[in-house]
Amino acid sequence: MDKKIDLRANAKQIRRNLDMEKISILLVENLKQNSYYKNAKNVMIFYPTKYEVNLLSLLDDSKKFYLPKVKGKDLLVCPYQKGDKLEKSDFNILEPVSAPVNPEVLDLIVVPALMVDSNGYRLGYGGGFYDRFLSLLMEKSKNFKTVCAIPKELLVKYLPKEKFDIAIDIIISV
Repeated sequence: MDKKIDLRANAKQIRRNLDMEKISILLVENLKQNSYYKNAKNVMIFYPTKYEVNLLSLLDDSKKFYLPKVKGKDLLVCPYQKGDKLEKSDFNILEPVSAPVNPEVLDLIVVPALMVDSNGYRLGYGGGFYDRFLSLLMEKSKNFKTVCAIPKELLVKYLPKEKFDIAIDIIISV
């Protein structure tokens, strides 16, 4: 586990030295070219923290968007449109105040990551929220894809993984 702590610290340091604004614009453009994104009607993205990839410009597309909201150890899926009210969570992340919906509506889930390896395994922030969420959703539905949009500097050959880690289907990088 200490290895993951070190990897997280390293990834955050790398991210602080990148032009995340420029990278985010390029990642959004690449994501828009992806066939899964083009065909998706219901897309979950995430509200970015200061040094994360910012995909909020996707909200201008004619799709239904959703943001995650943490409740206990669970991720809820809440509808979101540009301008909707957001509140800061206990993790200091902006989350929607809208009522959650059944996650089975999702066609595409954009999953945040600090790093991703060549097998699609991601290094998250350590809470396991997305792995739990994806695992539960996979029991009910196979009608969605997962994608991670990440700077190439944060792609690695191998990350340590545990039995509960869920691989991402698609990696978009610049």
